[in-house]
Amino acid sequence: MTNVLLGPASLDRYVAQGVVLPGGGALNMAYHWGRLGVPFHFLTRIGDDDPEVFTTFLRRWHITHSPSIVGVGTSASIDIVIGDDRQPQMDHFVEGVWTGFRLTDDEVALVASAGRMHVVMVDAAIAEIARLGAAGSLDDVEVSADFLSLRHVDLRRFEATLAHVQTAFVGWPGEIDDPVMVAVRDVVRRTGRRAVITLGSRGVLVVDGNGNGNGGGGGGGNGNGNGGERFVPVDAVAVAGTTVGCGDAFIAAFLAHWWAGASMDSAVEAGKRAGATATTWLRPLPDEAYEAYVS
Repeated sequence: MTNVLLGPASLDRYVAQGVVLPGGGALNMAYHWGRLGVPFHFLTRIGDDDPEVFTTFLRRWHITHSPSIVGVGTSASIDIVIGDDRQPQMDHFVEGVWTGFRLTDDEVALVASAGRMHVVMVDAAIAEIARLGAAGSLDDVEVSADFLSLRHVDLRRFEATLAHVQTAFVGWPGEIDDPVMVAVRDVVRRTGRRAVITLGSRGVLVVDGNGNGNGGGGGGGNGNGNGGERFVPVDAVAVAGTTVGCGDAFIAAFLAHWWAGASMDSAVEAGKRAGATATTWLRPLPDEAYEAYVS
């Protein structure tokens, strides 16, 4: 079974340090999956202005990607500032070659033949999932998606996208009883989908619209929790590095275990461990990941 990872690789611009590194949620996921031994094919676009920033990373970590990875234009980028509380402030996302992004015909064929696909949901990826879903290219594909903190979707767009997504991940910085989260949970239950909502050190909320609380990857469940919804606490850890990248580490480990047939509880626990480990790093990935860029 082929696994596909779709999403932008972007230049992480650390404003205070004046450092630019290969990054982006999808690239971080690719690194983690490579280290976890998950077989996958990475679909993304990088600019032809300085592709070696990324291709050096992909070669170093043996990440399989398509020949069409390089597009005409500049790479996507985002500014990162690490606050005194060690929380990342990420702003000024520039789409670059992801503006109007479309998969090639060969890439669409790869997706349609894949068993599973995970997508990092920036605007262009959301639009592409809608296009592929309408064309029937996702009919036989189990799709999971990182909706980040919902900054690229309103409630209507979130629900429309769930027509093509079975498992949604949301990293939510606010309270779980926020009206937005209440509405999101209602949509997930009403559409019969699944959502894993991470709340940082406060815990993880699993919402299953089918009421299957603890099934293995793609399987059934034993139906525990409040109508398919339950809260999993997290033991807060002291942040020695930063929290940037914790969500990527969580999702990568969760899916690696879930797709291998682990229970929901086991997958969440694996994600929690990975997320906690990521708090020890100064950047989204451990230092070894950037050895070709910084001393």
